[in-house]
Amino acid sequence: MAKKLDPRITNREFKLLLEPEDLDHRSKVNVLIGKVRAFCEREEVDFFHLDNASTGLRNVFFFDTPGEDFRHNKLILRVRESRSNVWVDDWCEVTLKCRSDSLKESLSYDPTPNTKYKYRRRLKEEILRGDGIGSVRTIYSNNAIMDSIPVEDVFERNFLSITENFPDLKRLKLPKNLPVRVVGGRVNKILEANLPLGNLSFGDQVHAHCDLAIWMRNVGEPLVGELAFAYRVNDENRDDKKAHKRADKFFLNLQHAIANWLATGSTKTALVYGKPE
Repeated sequence: MAKKLDPRITNREFKLLLEPEDLDHRSKVNVLIGKVRAFCEREEVDFFHLDNASTGLRNVFFFDTPGEDFRHNKLILRVRESRSNVWVDDWCEVTLKCRSDSLKESLSYDPTPNTKYKYRRRLKEEILRGDGIGSVRTIYSNNAIMDSIPVEDVFERNFLSITENFPDLKRLKLPKNLPVRVVGGRVNKILEANLPLGNLSFGDQVHAHCDLAIWMRNVGEPLVGELAFAYRVNDENRDDKKAHKRADKFFLNLQHAIANWLATGSTKTALVYGKPE
């Protein structure tokens, strides 16, 4: 950690999975916010809490072939449908990512879409908890994110339609009519609640947004939580080793500060598949 960042990295994200029990209760969330605020004071990291932030809701689901060919090739195809209260919007976000412990392997597929819609490219360094408290595991996520896609235009449910949207996936050499389905079926769709907690400052040019996400089968049935903070990497802050090191240390020490809140596991995606990533 705190090594010189690869010049291709665009984002750093630090993620901790949380035990789900009562995490959908506002009182418990307030306790967690209090712990984060007190920890920031001890670490002398500025925390600008968002007192009146609203919670966003969205459906999250993943697509794969029956044999999970995407997963076996370190590929993740995710759709997020935003919700306004009970109503699902007519627009969604579609993301294809190649994610691996190896930066080289994460770059082995080009997720750039063939689309008329706007999209963003991101190469993320994701820092996760390792096997024990105060440990880390780093993975790399090579992303293309399409925003504001009409739900009916996402794609048909076969491999050919996927490759029409993401041409480089043709290299998988799968049958064109191979079905591509929601992982685990429609009952495996996740309801995600996301609450912005505030902003953390690790240096003059390194400011991270801190968020709490809760994944639920339905309202009142939390599956897992995630406390995360992330920041953009750019030409102004890429070589600020002191700030990156401060963020690394903050992540390690935070695990000890909220140790009894932490859940085992690697990523939320692994939970949906029911298999380690």
